[in-house]
Amino acid sequence: MVVGRGRWMAAVLACGPNALLSHRSAAALWNLAPTSSPLIDVTVPRGRSGHEGIALHQVRSLSEADRAVVDAIPVTSVARTLFDLAEVVDRRRLERAFEQAERLRLLDMRAIADGCDRSPGRRALKPLRALLADLYPADHETRSELERRFLDFCRGACLPLPETNVLVEGFEVDAVWRKEKLVVELDSYEFHGTRAAFERDRARDVTLQLAGYRVPRVTSRRLSADPVGLAAAIRALLGGATRPVGPGSGDLAAQREEPIRV
Repeated sequence: MVVGRGRWMAAVLACGPNALLSHRSAAALWNLAPTSSPLIDVTVPRGRSGHEGIALHQVRSLSEADRAVVDAIPVTSVARTLFDLAEVVDRRRLERAFEQAERLRLLDMRAIADGCDRSPGRRALKPLRALLADLYPADHETRSELERRFLDFCRGACLPLPETNVLVEGFEVDAVWRKEKLVVELDSYEFHGTRAAFERDRARDVTLQLAGYRVPRVTSRRLSADPVGLAAAIRALLGGATRPVGPGSGDLAAQREEPIRV
């Protein structure tokens, strides 16, 4: 069952000032997850009475960070919507909503963490934190920590070490193998999560590709979840190159052991 925006707006208005479309209905409005519920979810301050056809969720208060407006409809923010959704859907549906928010570049991990901190005792905390630990184990990392993990990964896979944080075609890149014309960008929402960063990254990718570079993107999640597959992919892009190891590798191994920095 698809509920029209007119009914969503009417439900919010019927619940009085400061009411917000929320939970499953908010997820549908944000295009995070479809809903087949015949009820419209609305969150209101405590003490409000319900209306037929509305699933009323009463709260003591809502932060301004929890509020948004979409198509003139007052609605919970994406972060608050995902938090609330954790209390009313199963793990798989919640995971799909997070993945959709990620695809739409709407996922703000800091806002979700702030929401958790502001909501002690809520049922959402346990399933939400379990999902975040599985899907985004290293989103708290600094840029240097993520780069260190990538370099350790290269060493463990016996890949030649790249230059890091150097200029290529006028852009600073995370990692580059110049001879093989390969640039790897390390994606995390800490540094690539805004709309402006998204547009800037894509413009840089086009410039590098026109100069003959291949530009795969490596997420922290993939670095943790699929190191074997990632190593095989990078090795193939490098033409099968490996870092010399073992007896006889001597000076060459030492020369490649540390990345070049500028």
